[in-house]
Amino acid sequence: MALGLCNFNKTGTNNNANKDALSNNYADLHEPLSFLQAKAEADRCLYCYDAPCITACPTSIDVPTFIHQIRSTNLTGSAKTILSQNIMGGTCSRACPTEILCEQACVLNVSEEQPVEIGLLQRFAVDSLFEKQAASQLEHPFKRAKLKEKRIAVIGAGPAGLACAHRASMLGYDVTVFEAKNKAGGLNEYGLAAYKMVDDFAQKEIEFLLQIGGIHIETGQKLGENLSLKSLCDDFDAVFTSVGLGLSNQLGINGEDDDRVIDAIEFIEAIRQSDDLSSLSVGNNVIVIGAGNTAIDAAIQSKRLGADNVTVVYRRGEESMSATQWEIDLARKNGVNFRFYSAPKSFENIQTHNSNTDTYTKTASLECDYMQLDDDGKLTTTGESYKLPTDMVLKAIGQKFDKSPFTELNIENGKLVVSNYQTSMKGLFAGGDCIASGSDLTVQAVEDGKQAAHAIDQYLSKNQYLSKNQYLSKNSNLSNLSEEK
Repeated sequence: MALGLCNFNKTGTNNNANKDALSNNYADLHEPLSFLQAKAEADRCLYCYDAPCITACPTSIDVPTFIHQIRSTNLTGSAKTILSQNIMGGTCSRACPTEILCEQACVLNVSEEQPVEIGLLQRFAVDSLFEKQAASQLEHPFKRAKLKEKRIAVIGAGPAGLACAHRASMLGYDVTVFEAKNKAGGLNEYGLAAYKMVDDFAQKEIEFLLQIGGIHIETGQKLGENLSLKSLCDDFDAVFTSVGLGLSNQLGINGEDDDRVIDAIEFIEAIRQSDDLSSLSVGNNVIVIGAGNTAIDAAIQSKRLGADNVTVVYRRGEESMSATQWEIDLARKNGVNFRFYSAPKSFENIQTHNSNTDTYTKTASLECDYMQLDDDGKLTTTGESYKLPTDMVLKAIGQKFDKSPFTELNIENGKLVVSNYQTSMKGLFAGGDCIASGSDLTVQAVEDGKQAAHAIDQYLSKNQYLSKNQYLSKNSNLSNLSEEK
């Protein structure tokens, strides 16, 4: 169901919360590095040959080089090194799980206690460039190739779509991006916790990206409603779809349709789009169902909004959670509780009548089955259950691809089938969460968009049958597309 502010449970204690206190609760999760801190951290990098941190990054950012450029105070060059591989490097430096990617691969993990703070250094470099641009109106650091006659349409203005549009513009194409919501940004704008993306950074990043020119965004354009896949394929020379995962998975339990049971992604979106956090109300006893980073984001934000008790319920053990250990630890530091080996069974909503005041009060609980692993490792119920009192349940059990606009395409395991990012329909390409290219991460979506732009260029140049590996080898040096030195 659509979640407006009125859908938040009104029994919470947060309506009269101090705005300053809430602002502090949603302050920047990671305090940015100062110049001296960045220099000191950069000095820790060993500038490895064949550095494993590069391989660990889905966008293959040259980590040692950008860190060396910080060390030598070439901050603009450092940012260009990052953005030439990942145009949304600012968001990724804030939200990317570096602890399981580049920082996990850092060789200092072997000899020292802590890896280089690659994420914070990346943010320092990119933010420095953005600040310079805002102050002096510097030109966009990347230049467009000679304008080509053919046009490209992009469906979805999330990380994959915007990355594709920017790289296609660099290659000389005019691009029109069609976005269903009223703002571009996708997950970066609507789906990341507010304390990870402070100061409207998602929109600032989009403004920077659009400075290259040749990209036009049309909002309020939803595929299957006022936007036709066929008409786009007819009107444009190539189409890239990055619609993401638009449908939320369902629990399939009694009471799931109650207005106190809400999709966590909608809860997070409402917080991100609110101009006044004190106007939002949250339950006193919030239950979050799920095991991923979205569940953790929803739980922490519930607590920071003023919920007394927040409990994450998961049907397996902590070791099976898809959320990173860093995120789980952060939740615990914020006072979030965990109930493992607990499978939701039903949501019970009880209305009691007070005859003295002739008023009705709603009380509710979530009944959960105790779960266990049998001798074969199969998850089964113990036959026993328990109830948790609640006045708000947030579902964070994953999302799935909406197949309805793509019935004519090959789909396997709930995702579009692609070869070098081209679908089974001629001229239609896809990337991001709607294809099975890797982890459902922003950084992977950016890589999909970037590589899809090259695949489209290949297709439009009538070299469709060159393999991806041949193409990447042939185009390994993209320095002619930028002013990077």
